[in-house]
Amino acid sequence: MRRREFIKGIAVSSTWPFAAGAQQTLKAARIGYLAFRSPMSADDSFFQGLRNFGWIEGQNILIERRFAAGNAEQLADSAAELVRLKVDVIVAAASVATQAAKNATASIPIVFVNAGDPVGQGFVQSLAHPAGNVTGIAFDASPDVTAKQAQLLIEVVPKLSRLAVLWNPTSALMRSYWNVIEASAPALHIELQSLEVQDPNELDGAFDAMTRQHADGLLVLSDSFTTLYRARLTELAAKHNLPAIYGHSQYIEAGGLMSYGPSLSDTYGRAAEFVDKILKGAQPADLPSEQPTKFELIINLGTAKTLGLEIPPTLLARADKVIE
Repeated sequence: MRRREFIKGIAVSSTWPFAAGAQQTLKAARIGYLAFRSPMSADDSFFQGLRNFGWIEGQNILIERRFAAGNAEQLADSAAELVRLKVDVIVAAASVATQAAKNATASIPIVFVNAGDPVGQGFVQSLAHPAGNVTGIAFDASPDVTAKQAQLLIEVVPKLSRLAVLWNPTSALMRSYWNVIEASAPALHIELQSLEVQDPNELDGAFDAMTRQHADGLLVLSDSFTTLYRARLTELAAKHNLPAIYGHSQYIEAGGLMSYGPSLSDTYGRAAEFVDKILKGAQPADLPSEQPTKFELIINLGTAKTLGLEIPPTLLARADKVIE
C-alpha cells in the first residue's frame, strides 16, 4: 500500500510543474481602446465593466489605450498600430474612432460605443444583423432628443425666445438633429440661431454672434467635435452668461449647466459585455447592435447660481443627478 501511494504521489507531483507552466504561458487577451478625444470619466465605466466580467488588466487581459486628442492623423495611425499589434478586439469610442478602426481592418472585431447612427454611417448593415466585423452601442435612439433638450432649457429660462444652436455641419447625423429642432421651434414658440462650427478657432466668434443677436439660451448638439472641446464650450457659455444644455454628463463635469441624453456610464459599461462575449468566441455579426436604454437629466446647481438662475423644484425632482 505504501509503495502504491508513493508511486502515485510521484506521478501527481510530477504533473504540477507542467500544469503551472501551462497556466503561466496562457496568453492574455489584448484589447485596443481607440478614441478621437482625450480620456474622460465615461472610459472608466468600460474598464470597470470588464472587471465585472472577470477581465483583470495585467492578469488575463492587456489594454492598449490610444487617445488622439483631436488629431485625425494620429487617430488613423493609432488604428493601424492596433491592427499591427494583432489585438483581439478594438473598442472604438464614438463615430470618428469607429470609422478609423473600420478603415484599418475588416477582420479584427470592432465594438463601437456611443457612435451616432451606425446604420446610416455604414458601420453595420442593420442593428439586428450587423453582418460584418463591427457591432456595439449607438449614441442615442433618435434625433428627437433635441426637442426635449430645448423644452428642459425653457423650464429653466421661461422667457427664452431666442435659442442659439451650436453644431458641427460636417456630420450628417448632426444635420438631422438640426432638422428636428428647426421643425420643433414653432411649437416651442422660439426663434433659432444656427451656429455651424467645425474648427475650435471658430468658437469665440460663434459666442460673440450669440451675444450680438441676444440669444437667451444655447443648445449644443453633441458629437465627437463638441465633446472634444466641451471644457472650452462650458467656459465660453459662462463667460457670456448664457444658460446652456448639452447632450451628456461629460459637459456637466466640465462645468456646464445641464444635460439631457444617454447615460454614458451605462452605455460604456454595457460595451464591456460585447467585448466579453467576443473574447469568449462570439462573432460581431451575431451580436445585434443596441441603442441606449437609460437617459438622464443632470443639473449643476453651482453653475446655475453663477448664472443667477433658480432651478424649478419640479425640475430638480425629475433630475437623475444634481451637482451641488
